[in-house]
Amino acid sequence: MSFFRILFWLLFTFLHPFASFSQKPGDTLLMKKQTLADGITEHGDFKIRMSPIVGAAASASIVYGFVKLGSHELTDLDIAARQEFALEHPHNKFRIDDYLQFAPGVLALGLSTAGIQGRNKTIDQAGVYLLSNIILTATCQSLKRITQVTRPDGSSNAFPSGHTAEAFASAELLSQEYKERSVIYPISGYAAAVATAYYRMYNNKHWLSDVVAGAGIGFLSTRASYWLYPKIKKIFTQKEIGRSVVMPSYSHGAIGAGIFSYF
Repeated sequence: MSFFRILFWLLFTFLHPFASFSQKPGDTLLMKKQTLADGITEHGDFKIRMSPIVGAAASASIVYGFVKLGSHELTDLDIAARQEFALEHPHNKFRIDDYLQFAPGVLALGLSTAGIQGRNKTIDQAGVYLLSNIILTATCQSLKRITQVTRPDGSSNAFPSGHTAEAFASAELLSQEYKERSVIYPISGYAAAVATAYYRMYNNKHWLSDVVAGAGIGFLSTRASYWLYPKIKKIFTQKEIGRSVVMPSYSHGAIGAGIFSYF
């Protein structure tokens, strides 16, 4: 079996279940009927059930990356994967991954802005997306500084893959917001995420273990955001100035804030 197939087996076995089919059939049908009949609720719908299997798969993908740091066998697998993806057939870099990582999130917000209703309002989707980016950026940047893994191209800070984390966080947002409308949305979102992971290795920027761990971090960042966002929103919502949500932000060591407002 080629390492290309191994990659897709790893990502789809561990991470594609995150495409969010963890609700019970009855719950899914009820949610769909309520969404179509009643529209978006005033306070949003942020409750997501995560099965033990999905939680274990997400955790396993991150653990895999950490185990590799001290495993000669998994390090050899990284080297072999690099040989197949980046070195076996000489090619020019194709930097679509710099943009593809954001595609599912942009699509989710674009659909909502265009009037195609998701499970939450545009302002809340944006808030969840921002919060997931804060979580994944803080996590990835911290781990990069701690582990100091050298990239395949010789540059620094390989582990974990921030591009892959962003891609899977975006894919999970698109899936959660629009899976009740069509299965095409989660499938397309996760296809973009897997393609991002592939191109990080194709462009010789990451090891296999970097992208596997990054995928788990991205997925869990969005799931954590759906749990945490309504709590933050409740604290920072200021009704006297319309409907505004003040969200803290973190990027590359800098702390700031973002304000989302609608009237």
